[in-house]
Amino acid sequence: MSDTHNEHESAIRTPKQLVIAVIGFFVVVIFGIILLVQFVTTNKLTGAGSNSQAPEEVAARIAPVADAGYTLKDSNAPKVLQSGEAIYTSTCAACHGTGAAGAPKFGDAGAWGARIAQGYDTLVKHAIEGIRAMPAKGGNPDLDDVEVARAVVHMANAGGAKFKEPAAPAAPAAAAAASAPAASEPVPAK
Repeated sequence: MSDTHNEHESAIRTPKQLVIAVIGFFVVVIFGIILLVQFVTTNKLTGAGSNSQAPEEVAARIAPVADAGYTLKDSNAPKVLQSGEAIYTSTCAACHGTGAAGAPKFGDAGAWGARIAQGYDTLVKHAIEGIRAMPAKGGNPDLDDVEVARAVVHMANAGGAKFKEPAAPAAPAAAAAASAPAASEPVPAK
């Protein structure tokens, strides 16, 4: 057998050719790096956030979170009482609209008949204090008793009752203002 099939032939046969090949390799790599740097730095590209130091951008970042679509309520202002329909829509409809947990459905005269027979005061008491699966004030403790009573009247009247919607209670500030002019009248001198 011959060893001709184990011999490797290479383009580089002398040390001089090896030195030229290594230097040529480094020249090609350095030339490629120079071209890459030229390509990257020729066009000025603006990236996201390049306008980050503009006054508008800074103001948007340091603006209070409360300014982002929240409404602030003055806790000292007199409360504006909502209508029975508004309270039903926001609080009561979750259960009374679907009949969840045995709640009488809105407008179902059969389900409301026995409850209406108990009377207005009992219905309002149960709505304010809660009964069986229904939490007090329908689970919304921010509701005023008058608002709950209005919602009860709205639902019961849809079920066949003829209850009158309760009026808003007289505000203590209005009563004080009405008595203030009488007290400030001058007393006749004798």
